Amino acid sequence: MEISAAGRLEVRITAADVGKRVSVRRLTGAEDTTEKFTDTVGVLTSWDSGVLTITRKGGESVRISESSLVAGKVVPPAPARRRGPSAGYPELAHVSSRAWRPVESERLGAWELRAAAGFTRRANSVLPLGEPGLPLDEALTVVRRWYGDRGLPAYVQTATGAEGTQELLCAELEERGWTREVTAELWVGGLAPVADRADASGVVLSRSADEAWLARYQRKGVSEVALKVLGSGPSVWFATVPGEGTDAAPAAIGRCVVDGRWAGFAAVEVDPALRRRGLGSVVMAALASRALEEGASAAWLQVEAENVGARALYSGMGFSAHHAYHHYREGSS
Repeated sequence: MEISAAGRLEVRITAADVGKRVSVRRLTGAEDTTEKFTDTVGVLTSWDSGVLTITRKGGESVRISESSLVAGKVVPPAPARRRGPSAGYPELAHVSSRAWRPVESERLGAWELRAAAGFTRRANSVLPLGEPGLPLDEALTVVRRWYGDRGLPAYVQTATGAEGTQELLCAELEERGWTREVTAELWVGGLAPVADRADASGVVLSRSADEAWLARYQRKGVSEVALKVLGSGPSVWFATVPGEGTDAAPAAIGRCVVDGRWAGFAAVEVDPALRRRGLGSVVMAALASRALEEGASAAWLQVEAENVGARALYSGMGFSAHHAYHHYREGSS
């Protein structure tokens, strides 16, 4: 915390610092009892009527009374990663977007409006990588109309927790009644350790998702639109570990998109009866080996917070969280 030359804690932030990353300490215990202090680090997203709002890395907003502050200062952006590939949010946002393309899109300034008949929020949400070229309220009116014309709810995908992410936009959406429905994380790691992790000799690789692959895919009744999304990306590969028996569904599947130095993994799924046998690692090893052959060196994937098993698997492979991303659904107004 900020300490003056006289050794006193000082509050060295003001409302003019909205939008900057700050670190604050506040008093949370009553003065006539044991004093307790709580530290909060994040982006200062508002300072109104004596109340600060700070958005943490995971997207949670913390409201703090100005009168409870005992120290505060502006701090540098989140420190550089100590392991795994180095990358900024804009690069990863573009790479992950190219790996899961909608069937229809339209530009609104630096925003991309994406639609795919409702197949996944990622393919049916706005990706705001800059300014929309209109005041926010007008831009959101355009967004609502565009998705309404297609019979879809309006979603905006945002990110928090890295340099260049959209904490301020998150706060502005929440002020306007937009509801955060889903939060997940994008993780990154080195590609070679994934390829070396398991013997992938029994994995079948294909350029398309055949009937066997789709039989294991968690989303049933996949439409032609969904197949277009699944097959989109610069260089797409599907992996299958065959099941036992002629008509058996695959024991495990996975998908990978190679895009320059990046390989993005998705849809890694294992027969529930065969879990904890390393099949997920086998699938990823096969896809990683092919991606290495195409010149990739870094890997990314997306995982939800409650998926404990997947997080343990990916952490063991050397992946770690880069930033959180969220989907906000339009409010009633």
